[in-house]
Amino acid sequence: MDIARKDLGETNDLGAIDALLGVKGSRLIDIGCASGAQDRELVARGASVLGVEPDPIQAEKNRKAEPVPGLSFIEARAQALPAESGSADGVFFFRSLHHVPVDRMDAALKEAARVLKPGGFLWIVEPSMTGTHFPVMRPFHDETAVRTAAQAALARTAPGLFERAEYFLYTQHPRYPDFEAFVSRITGNTFNDIKRDQVETDEVRALVEKGRTAQGVYAFEQPIMLNLYRG
Repeated sequence: MDIARKDLGETNDLGAIDALLGVKGSRLIDIGCASGAQDRELVARGASVLGVEPDPIQAEKNRKAEPVPGLSFIEARAQALPAESGSADGVFFFRSLHHVPVDRMDAALKEAARVLKPGGFLWIVEPSMTGTHFPVMRPFHDETAVRTAAQAALARTAPGLFERAEYFLYTQHPRYPDFEAFVSRITGNTFNDIKRDQVETDEVRALVEKGRTAQGVYAFEQPIMLNLYRG
């Protein structure tokens, strides 16, 4: 499943969007939106966004968040989107496809294609299993199987749904001021069940220590794979 990818260099998700898309005036759906931080930035760029979040705890937080004109949230799953066929200009998966149950990944991709207008785009970001960040995470949160399954679903299903595909790579550098910050960041999500005692081990401490910089902070490399499909 090796794919030749154009390297966008070091950037974040929004930097990649700004380089490749114009979203002003677009109706967008973000599947697995978490707290909707990216969605607020997309709205600030002139888009209207529906954030879809399957985790009931996070979905409830989203419902109670301060309203933002142009941004709405709903609790739903990727394989059953609450949107009319042909109603969206673009659909995003920001590191969320591999969180869809493996036997529902193909259905999620087909559902994304269903809600897109003719000529609409599907933007899928998935973390690569290369770089120095993945080995730090693997002892307590090994996503090898689900990330591999996500790439297999894309290779199997996307060509039959979209006429064009472009493949990109960009690099991010997760940083933590200390080990406690790393633990807090990893255990602070409601969509997984990572416990502190799983992270606070000698093995993980040693792996994190490898990322210590001359400035005393911990920095890692995380390559990001981007697949951009258009109908």
